[in-house]
Amino acid sequence: MNDPIGDMLTRIRNSQLRGKSTVSSPASKLRAWVLDVLADEGYIRGYEKTTGSDGHPALEISLKYFDGEPVIREVKRVSKPGRRVYMGVNDIPQVRQGLGVSIVSTPKGVMSDANARAANVGGEVLCTVF
Repeated sequence: MNDPIGDMLTRIRNSQLRGKSTVSSPASKLRAWVLDVLADEGYIRGYEKTTGSDGHPALEISLKYFDGEPVIREVKRVSKPGRRVYMGVNDIPQVRQGLGVSIVSTPKGVMSDANARAANVGGEVLCTVF
């Protein structure tokens, strides 16, 4: 698999379109850090580390809905394996005038765009969520 973050975001998007309450994804530290940001921002209920049916570690993600509609309306991968996107603290984009969130991988860890601005650090923009 070339793009594990893109794979996880696609699994979340597809599961919400089907109305599933949970989705499973292979486990990794970077995926867990991205899920921490999504949980802190209120886009998912949470996640827990489990063992998949094949015996490998997995993440069981609990999706969040409001009035029957998914909380995540749009999720886009910004920095891809073929084209990495790095931005300084002043260049990090606001998603939908601040209603959404950009997830940024910084030297101080994976954080939301608002937290990156508060910590005065830039980094690789992993994805945007609205």
